[in-house]
Amino acid sequence: MSTQLAEPRLSWKRRHPVLRYTLVRIAIVPISLFVLGSVSFVLVFFIPGNPAVTILGDFATPEQVARVNHDLGLDQPLWDRYLSYWDRLLHGDLGTSFFTNEPVLSDIGKFLPNTVELVTLSLVLAVGLGLVIGVVGAYFSRRWPDRVMSGVTSVLQSVPDFFLALVAIYVFFFLLGWAPAPIGRLPVDAGTGQSPFLIFGSLFRGDWTTLGSALGHAVLPVGSLGLVYSAYFAKTARGSMGTALTTPQVEFARACGLRELTVVRYAFLASRTTVITYIAILFGSLLGGAAIVERVFNWRGMGQWALDGVLKVDVPVIQGFVITAGLMTLTLFLVLDLVVLALDPRVSYE
Repeated sequence: MSTQLAEPRLSWKRRHPVLRYTLVRIAIVPISLFVLGSVSFVLVFFIPGNPAVTILGDFATPEQVARVNHDLGLDQPLWDRYLSYWDRLLHGDLGTSFFTNEPVLSDIGKFLPNTVELVTLSLVLAVGLGLVIGVVGAYFSRRWPDRVMSGVTSVLQSVPDFFLALVAIYVFFFLLGWAPAPIGRLPVDAGTGQSPFLIFGSLFRGDWTTLGSALGHAVLPVGSLGLVYSAYFAKTARGSMGTALTTPQVEFARACGLRELTVVRYAFLASRTTVITYIAILFGSLLGGAAIVERVFNWRGMGQWALDGVLKVDVPVIQGFVITAGLMTLTLFLVLDLVVLALDPRVSYE
């Protein structure tokens, strides 16, 4: 009887482990958002400089600085500012830029699509090239192809993306004239009326002229980011594939006489969880790390916009960037958890 009475209390967990796992992951999101929002509020106090002085200039009088601080609400008690900050966030208001008087949410809608396109294309290059380097290195472990791939990875990993971007501009634009000028996403005579997703939108609309021009301007920034970040992905792919290729399952597949290409494919499937996980990590790194490359190429993305906000001590812009990037990263990792759960039955639900 005691066993029968205890069984119903455990039945929900045992019958719906996936649902429980999903609900727990979703419940973590609002807690993480609260921590993220609070961190973004506190973070701006560690940035040197006064927004009022930046707006007025170094020769502003104390009275003028005090008036601007009052207009911006920077003279209020810290607790009142914190409550007002959360009141705006809960109503979907990220504030207004101190310098442009434009709503931060509107600026994010303008600049975020540009960054998403740049990060997505760079991620495709990084993953594709990183997989080739990692798989070749793992398959020819401790032989000369592995050493060559390790050397390529070390070189790419040691070069900063912005330095590679500057070298690429000098070589392919200035010396060879193969690449367009680093002046943005389209030529100067193309005008300013650009759609939010210029490359993807042109592809779906079939506007091949705009697509060709946009891709031409995207080659150098995408190449700069993709080549550098491919080194990080290659190391992860090399480690996971190296482990998978030495498992008993792979040895058994070879003993059965399967082709090497089939064996490598099975090994890749066995290591796909690690690969997919690192793709999500790489996306988050690119989202926050593309700012300098965007500035070098005048890409007008969210990273460049946020970097300008930091230099001007534009508090709402900085907070809006941190919250948006954090929300995208949290959403991405939530989806990642569910994808890994669906792909790998060995994942624990606890």
